[in-house]
Amino acid sequence: MANISTAGVDPTKMGVGRAIAVLTSGGDAQGMNAAVRATVRVGLYTGAKVFFVHEGYQGLVDGGDHIRPATWESVSMMLQLGGTVIGSARCKDFQTREGRLKAASNLVKLGVTNLCVIGGDGSLTGANIFRTEWSDFHVLCLYAGKITKEEAKTSSHLNIVGMVGSIDNDFCGTDMTIGTDSALHRIIEVVDSITTTAQSHQRAFILEVMGRHCGYLALVTALACGADWVFIPEMPPDDGWEDHLCRRLTETRKAGSRLNVIIVAEGAINKAGKPITCDQLKDLVTKRLGYDTRATILGHVQRGGTPSAFDRVLGSRMGVEAVMALLEATPETPACVVSLSGNQAVRLPLMECVQVTKDVTVAMNEGRFDDAVKLRGRSFENNWNTYKLLAHVRPPETKSNINVAILNVGAPCAGMNAAVRAAVRIGIIQGHNMLAVHDGFEGLIEPITWNIVGEWTGKGGSELGTKRVLPGKYMEEISLNIAKYNIHALVIIGGFEAFSGALEMVQTCDRIKQSAAGTKRRVFIIETMGGYCGYLATMAGLSAGADAAYIYEEKFGIRDLERNVEHLTEKMKTTVKRGLILRNENCSSNYTTDFIFNLYSEEGKGVFDCRKNVLGHMQQGGTPTPFDRNFATKMGAKAVLWLTEKLKECYRHGRIFANTPDSACVLESSIIMCHLIHRIPKNQWWLKLRPIMKILAKYKISLDTSEHTLMEHVISKKPPVHMTLTK
Repeated sequence: MANISTAGVDPTKMGVGRAIAVLTSGGDAQGMNAAVRATVRVGLYTGAKVFFVHEGYQGLVDGGDHIRPATWESVSMMLQLGGTVIGSARCKDFQTREGRLKAASNLVKLGVTNLCVIGGDGSLTGANIFRTEWSDFHVLCLYAGKITKEEAKTSSHLNIVGMVGSIDNDFCGTDMTIGTDSALHRIIEVVDSITTTAQSHQRAFILEVMGRHCGYLALVTALACGADWVFIPEMPPDDGWEDHLCRRLTETRKAGSRLNVIIVAEGAINKAGKPITCDQLKDLVTKRLGYDTRATILGHVQRGGTPSAFDRVLGSRMGVEAVMALLEATPETPACVVSLSGNQAVRLPLMECVQVTKDVTVAMNEGRFDDAVKLRGRSFENNWNTYKLLAHVRPPETKSNINVAILNVGAPCAGMNAAVRAAVRIGIIQGHNMLAVHDGFEGLIEPITWNIVGEWTGKGGSELGTKRVLPGKYMEEISLNIAKYNIHALVIIGGFEAFSGALEMVQTCDRIKQSAAGTKRRVFIIETMGGYCGYLATMAGLSAGADAAYIYEEKFGIRDLERNVEHLTEKMKTTVKRGLILRNENCSSNYTTDFIFNLYSEEGKGVFDCRKNVLGHMQQGGTPTPFDRNFATKMGAKAVLWLTEKLKECYRHGRIFANTPDSACVLESSIIMCHLIHRIPKNQWWLKLRPIMKILAKYKISLDTSEHTLMEHVISKKPPVHMTLTK
């Protein structure tokens, strides 16, 4: 994400004399409230006036009480709420020129010339049309006497910034849209529940998920639960798919599986463009195979519930960037959309993204399905290729005579089993003999098969077992075992538990905040894990709305603690009479959790009381999230594919000659540049997010204003005609 502004500008004065309106439009998505909250608070931080537009574009047209001033307290406790607190509505009036003229008049009367729209491609396209017509509306309102000359002088142009709120992840130009991760959580919860009853009765389950024009939810769900088949609109199955599907389900049952899972996107079609439905699939499986089959259509449950930690952080980051984009815009700046590229918030031309999104639909309508998958972006294409590898390829009859061993090392974490499953199955597909090493480097070695790992994707912990023991003192025994089992390659899995731990912890923080909300004037002090890395504490702080998060990477002293106590004391004078403090377990050897608890308790006497909670190893427990399952599956597959290529290069005369520096690699580049003692990367991208947490907690802080984001392009300026994406 870019820093707050340009050099030489006081960020707390950037918005003085300006007004911002924020609205949500189209279908609701979890995380919209986080985006609204960040837009309001950062807007107020810059000195701007901020207005809620209730009920989407309809509120913009109707005006009056539908457009109300927003305050700092009015967005309190919004982070954990699903849907959109300010409402959303389909608006036919805004589709007419007369309706948009009314909307323009309402905004000008309030001095609003900056509009932040959170919605899908239709909502954002409408915003751009509104912007292009603004000059005409401006003149018409003046001539009709609806606005004064003074009002006309200060509202000559309208700035538009969009944030994409859509659970389908169907907007091109961003890696993730607001609401997608939360929807995946709802789906996986259902899938995990269904699989237990399906196994009990040896049933086949068909699950329809949302995605009328985009199969992202269905595809990632299939990867995350190890589904037997997935149907998505971007890639219809080949002719004769009915026979292939039945054959695959039969083979799975013969191999010992007690259930079958089929995932269907609501917009799934065949090559002729005809819909593929749950009922159609149920009839096929029941009549041809005689399986006890159930069909479930999830529907709007996917939109419900609290937003995930990822969506809270994503919405907050996008809200901050949206305000900065509005305040830095000029009359010549095109309307932009704030997107996620990797771990960075970027600005992209709105209509370029809309055009590429439309090109996907055109490609599907014309039967260019390979182009449709590519236009969705590299992430979507990688998911599809990984799914095909794991779901539709039969193990070869000819063996490679290569033995690959897999082990888990370090603390157990959610997602390890999914990585092992993917690595084992990809290895078997490549013709390798796969070996499992139980309980880390010192463990028992035995063969591991396709069926053994079949149901591992959704399991927490480590089925292989894991220890923190390093290979140093066991090197001789390890060498003997490598020779004994003729092991040619090792896949070592461990060390990426942070994301799943953050999600589990946020759920706990939510319960704590709700308890604090019920009991006024209370501050909770929470200790998180993470070793010397403050990622968990920082991300949990952002997603839970914490007042402070103490970490090892950002040194603090008694004066900082004193300022935090003073901040909470002032906060208790407002309507928000609660506080949340997070502390990384190794942030300081002297300022311990007990010390901070005692200090806050003593200094807060008569103003607030304190409670503390050390979360401990619950952060490592539980089932893996959709992110961890998907990420681990792709990492496991990538590891074995890389090893296979290297082994081919090294294989000569029946022996492996792996004696070059590139015979080992780590599938995570940040580990290469790290502090070995503290086990943290030297450059940590998330540290740039910490000022956002402090701003949203209403701290008066100074910010680095030496950098700002430049708008990037989505559409290539060179042939071919079809668009390419940044992601």
